Amino acid sequence: MARHWRAGAAGLAVLGLTLTACGGAKVGDDSAGSGGSGDSGKCGTFNLAVNPWVGYEANAAVVAYVAEHDLGCKVNQKDLKEEIAWQGFGTGEVDAVIENWGHDDLKKKYITDQKTALDAGPTGNKGLIGWYVPPWLAKAHPDITDWNNLDKYAAEFKTSESGGKGQLLDGDPSFVTNDEALVKNLKLDFKVVYAGSETALIQAFRKAEKNKEWVIGYFYEPQWFMSEVPLVKVKLPEYKDGCDADAEKVDCDYPVYELDKIVSAKFAKSGSPAYDLVKNFTWTNDDQNVVAKYIAVDKMAPEAAAKKWVEANRDKVEAWIK
Repeated sequence: MARHWRAGAAGLAVLGLTLTACGGAKVGDDSAGSGGSGDSGKCGTFNLAVNPWVGYEANAAVVAYVAEHDLGCKVNQKDLKEEIAWQGFGTGEVDAVIENWGHDDLKKKYITDQKTALDAGPTGNKGLIGWYVPPWLAKAHPDITDWNNLDKYAAEFKTSESGGKGQLLDGDPSFVTNDEALVKNLKLDFKVVYAGSETALIQAFRKAEKNKEWVIGYFYEPQWFMSEVPLVKVKLPEYKDGCDADAEKVDCDYPVYELDKIVSAKFAKSGSPAYDLVKNFTWTNDDQNVVAKYIAVDKMAPEAAAKKWVEANRDKVEAWIK
């Protein structure tokens, strides 16, 4: 998401609402344990948050596979949206977030103020967020890739949900997004409409390219879908340091995100080899896209996708667990 995604979106539940985890554990279930509870040097249980986009799922699948098969960990993968995952650092319910997109607000709250979390370094991925159009549209109307010309085409983007304005399609409401502020502050005749998920966003762009439909929407890289439909980014006002400091006044493009990993302070001090794995884990956008495509397109189970990538990239894995 990152993305990108403004954590704290309306409708987010609190940790205690017993969200079901991938491995069957539940947030709020004490039986899940914590990586911090094991003996020094032994892995024990490793609680890994899984945020709702396939790139993150690819990261988590590979880290979980290596933790289980190389380090002997018991991995609990927990399906959690971003801010909820961070809440788990202080309770011991989440040991690691394996792909964080910015979130200076959460870093201040949980790292600086509460001191329940630590930055575990970059993933190696470069994250890019912005507004995109399908390739056919950029080719037919080249000037549409400059935000100054969007209002000229606003009527073409109208839908039954956009209230007479052009529709700007976003994904999951929990994703980091400045889009509503951007539409307002750039005085564009558009309305943000949420597709509801990454999958729905992808399907909208795929259909738009196939049927030559007018769609403009929020998207991001790394993303395997770009190799199927090479979406074209719209140029927004140049990002400058501080231009997005006030969420209500954002009038600039998104920055390039150096994606990183966040861990609980307790986990970092636990002596668990899973912490060293998380800290050492780095790979490229291309690596992530390969695994994400296995999951999203080839319909492989995440563990099978991870196994395939790990077996083909043992040199990279060895560097993480040395």
